[in-house]
Amino acid sequence: MEGPIRLERVVAPKTFAIRTFGCQMNEHDSERLAGLMVADGLIPVASGEEPDVVIFNTCTIRENADLKLYSALGQLKAQKENHPEMQIAVGGCMAQKDRGEILERAGWVDVVFGTHNLNSAPALLRRARSEGPLVEILDAPDPEASRDMAPALYAVRELEFAAWMTIQTGCDNTCAYCIVPAVRGAEISRPLADLVREAEMLAKAGVSEITVLGQNVNSYGRDITKRGPLFAELLRELGAISGIERIRFTSPHPKDLRPETIEAMAEIDAVCPQLHLPLQSGSNRVLRAMRRGYSAERYMERLAAARDAISDLAVTTDIIVGFPGESDVEFNESLEVIASAEFDSAYTFIFSPRSGTRAAEMVEDFVDDDVVKERFERLKQVLDRSALAKHRQRVGQREEVLVEGPSRRNDQMLSGRTRQGKLVHFASPTEPLRAGSLAMVDITYAAPYHLLGELSSVVRPPRHKLRIPLLSS
Repeated sequence: MEGPIRLERVVAPKTFAIRTFGCQMNEHDSERLAGLMVADGLIPVASGEEPDVVIFNTCTIRENADLKLYSALGQLKAQKENHPEMQIAVGGCMAQKDRGEILERAGWVDVVFGTHNLNSAPALLRRARSEGPLVEILDAPDPEASRDMAPALYAVRELEFAAWMTIQTGCDNTCAYCIVPAVRGAEISRPLADLVREAEMLAKAGVSEITVLGQNVNSYGRDITKRGPLFAELLRELGAISGIERIRFTSPHPKDLRPETIEAMAEIDAVCPQLHLPLQSGSNRVLRAMRRGYSAERYMERLAAARDAISDLAVTTDIIVGFPGESDVEFNESLEVIASAEFDSAYTFIFSPRSGTRAAEMVEDFVDDDVVKERFERLKQVLDRSALAKHRQRVGQREEVLVEGPSRRNDQMLSGRTRQGKLVHFASPTEPLRAGSLAMVDITYAAPYHLLGELSSVVRPPRHKLRIPLLSS
């Protein structure tokens, strides 16, 4: 005779959502955070549903980053009152800088963790359920933890065929406007062998594009060898890995762009002809005040060397408008350099003082807001003109495009990027191409920041396996 049937309650796993502010380094940190949360038994929240855990991965480069965070936290306050079991965590650069101030301003936050203890987030959330709100900020990174490759391998990536790979943390430069050294610490490079092993594992998983990340990738390895930076050597090692078809990197510092790096870019097929080279200003006096370590002339020399060596090179940059003390004459000097550089595109910023930086103390030299806004518009016109000219040169060409998926604005179109990083939209064929496919596209139209084209042929299907959800009976 059979015994009574026991009914066991199945508890659904908790869900999480991560909201990211800031740079590519933060984007990758969020991928690592997602991997850590999944490893701890949580699952990503479904679209339109309310998560059990919300994590904000913050930036502190610009002043409005603070406003965005506290506005988002304010919106969650009522949500948490209606859902008391919800947990809210704040990590990243702003958490590193502001520490306990976050709980003072938003007492409904459960956990605050810094840039140096990202791996602790799941454990802190578990502890907070019984102990109450927790703040844990390490003043300096653990060099061994920073060099550990494991967290990156289990990252949950938005694109299965493309991966970020952090090669170093921290920064040894002293740019007057930048808070990064204070919140990320000194440069710590990961061992070359670990990076090669990680890239090999990514390739086996079907990743075909890697973007190498660092605050100053040019100086990679300077802290672990007496031979000098190892960045060119790293590019050659990554370029030899079967399956890795595209390698990008960001950001190099102009003062450290060495001939061997340019040579490696020119010689290695997998390294994309794309260079992000932050100018910041075209005025030599402003560059000195910024403590950038190069002149406008030296910048242009290195840019010319890269363009001479690397065929069909696309160049992007960063520019700050309204640095303290910048005069009309100096801004016009910048415009002249920017126009002659003929950038493909640029990330433009209005100077924002960050507490703890040298530039934040230059209060008497702050430029009037109206002047800065007018300069910003003039800069945009120069950059838009240059970007459109560069794109018009591509009309009529056949470009290799790595498909990213449906266009965000028109699901009848597919979007992807060329080897130069150009965004291309083209009509989806009858049998839609999966993300990760490689296609040849004929360019038919140019706008300043995207291209339109027509599918010519499919080079190959995706290398990564299609994820199929497992359904229990």
